[in-house]
Amino acid sequence: MTVSSQANVEESTLVAQARDGNTRAFGELVRRYEGKIFRLAQHITQNREDAEDVLQETFMKAYEHLDQFQGNSKFYTWIVRIAVNQALMKLRRRKTDKSVSLDETIDTGEDTIVREIAAWDENPEQKFSREELGGVLDTAIQSLEPLYRSVFVLRDMEELSTEETAEALNLSVPAVKSRLLRARLQLREKLTRYFKRKGDDAFAYL
Repeated sequence: MTVSSQANVEESTLVAQARDGNTRAFGELVRRYEGKIFRLAQHITQNREDAEDVLQETFMKAYEHLDQFQGNSKFYTWIVRIAVNQALMKLRRRKTDKSVSLDETIDTGEDTIVREIAAWDENPEQKFSREELGGVLDTAIQSLEPLYRSVFVLRDMEELSTEETAEALNLSVPAVKSRLLRARLQLREKLTRYFKRKGDDAFAYL
């Protein structure tokens, strides 16, 4: 079977073929999901080189452990779990990282809150274009603590279901909902320093 004809093959069939040693079948699975996995890894690690490493490590581990994939969930959900684990391990191993100070939390005695990022020297009256809004939102997302950022990226950017996100991150559904709420509230709070007027279009994104 050629690569072009494999493009229309069901995912379950490709996984079964890959288990039998068909490297073209696995190559088609990589082709289908490498873009999403790279984007996810880059959001978590905030570093292109690290994201490239995570991408390679994710599919290498997936290939090595295909026999452990039971087929109870989507293959994509399974490799997302591997990718998130690899990305978080990359963050833990990183000794010097510019985002570390942003990820540190402050203990209030009852809860922990993420440190605020420094405000940009923008004119408060400046009207942001849609492109500028995207940049502000991306900066705010990157300032989230990694576990909150992972939940937000999977649910609101990659559009996985709550159940799929829970499975990918090895969390309970309530934990996913709680972390997603925290992430959204933190993003809203960060964006208020840029958008002061009530009803601003920026808040339509959250």
